Amino acid sequence: MLGGSVYIAFIRFAVSLAGTILLFSILSESRFDRKKTVISYGCFCTILVVSACIWYVADWESCVRMVAFIMYMCFVVFAILMSRDSVYLTMYKLALVFYLMSVFVIGGLEISIIFFNRNVWADIIFRILLNLLIAFLLYRYVRESIKGFGDYVENEADKFSIAALIVCVLFGIGFILNPSLNRDVTGQRIYQILVNFILTGTLQLLVYRFYLHVGKEKEYERENQLIQMNYRLLERQTEILEESVESGRRLRHDIRHHNAVMAEYVRRGQTDELLQYLKEYDRETDQGVPETICANPAVNNVLSAYTRKARNEQIEVTLDVELGKELPISGIDLVAILANAYENAIYACMDMKKQMDTRARFIRMRIKRQRNKLVISCSNSCRKETTLKDGKPGNEFTGGVGVSSIIRTAKKYGGEYDFKNDDGVFIFRLIMNMEPTEIKDRQNTAEEK
Repeated sequence: MLGGSVYIAFIRFAVSLAGTILLFSILSESRFDRKKTVISYGCFCTILVVSACIWYVADWESCVRMVAFIMYMCFVVFAILMSRDSVYLTMYKLALVFYLMSVFVIGGLEISIIFFNRNVWADIIFRILLNLLIAFLLYRYVRESIKGFGDYVENEADKFSIAALIVCVLFGIGFILNPSLNRDVTGQRIYQILVNFILTGTLQLLVYRFYLHVGKEKEYERENQLIQMNYRLLERQTEILEESVESGRRLRHDIRHHNAVMAEYVRRGQTDELLQYLKEYDRETDQGVPETICANPAVNNVLSAYTRKARNEQIEVTLDVELGKELPISGIDLVAILANAYENAIYACMDMKKQMDTRARFIRMRIKRQRNKLVISCSNSCRKETTLKDGKPGNEFTGGVGVSSIIRTAKKYGGEYDFKNDDGVFIFRLIMNMEPTEIKDRQNTAEEK
């Protein structure tokens, strides 16, 4: 602290807290609409700054030592309540914000001490300028990338490493903001501050790069799983097409024999025998026609392909599908869920056969549309000892086909899902909206405005 009247202290508190709120607002999305967010931050900032000024007047010495930490701990609690991110992700962003806050606070102080003979107004002006510069750089170069990074941290990060990072960064910031630190203009003091800033910033950068790399690897893995799923689906469709072509070739080859037989029945006047023969001929012809399961082409194709695969493996299949031709949900997303669920069900049944399990192998799938919701349930026989980890089946159950692809698509549409092994019957259930949640969020935001 450079000292000064309570009015100067009020301006410093207000500038530092408002700057911190500005940086946090750039990195994090509020759970409330813009108007309510501005009012909430404004009330919080006013109450906290006024309380700090009262403390400054009542006990200057203790206020100088503790006010920065008390104010920003209060801000931590308030920010967690305001942010729509998870607690750990919010804490990570707060650690980054506090590091940047220390940059403009200490930067303003050091510029004032070194170049302006500890002038109070120089400190305040340079705090504001540094804060605006950092806010501009964050908004221009970091804001978009931190959103994707936030998803990676939330989904992939282990909580211990995030907690360790937060503690290390806060310790570093605590050293930088230590009011008992010697404020004399010496090379050693400047060196200590610069080294601390560099080490703390490097830690932030390394963790950012690490989780960005981990997240991208997971993205590539999911994309690879989607490619594999599409490849298997194409194989199933190709098998159906080859069977249809072969059946058509055989029928064309034998058509002259059928004509000769029918002509002989007519010459002999054997109409009943001719009718019976025509029924058998129609039945044989229909065997080459793909099964129609529902009116939606994407769903019909994926279910037809995997149903043929399941029945070739002597698996009993029961389908209850009620879907119209047009659906608001993306066909690609729907195929991703159904193909993965069906493939995993087939794999589980085949795994039973490998384990010499004599129980009946079956797959029962139900797909219904209920107003603006899509309901999917799939139950199939599986090994009784199949276990779930964190409520999800592992790769040993799915044969490497990622359940994560199902979960990710379900989350995109605000879906609720569960997996369960009910004494050798694996049950997968999913209820999700017919439109992606981000579209609904934009619509709700537009209505609120």
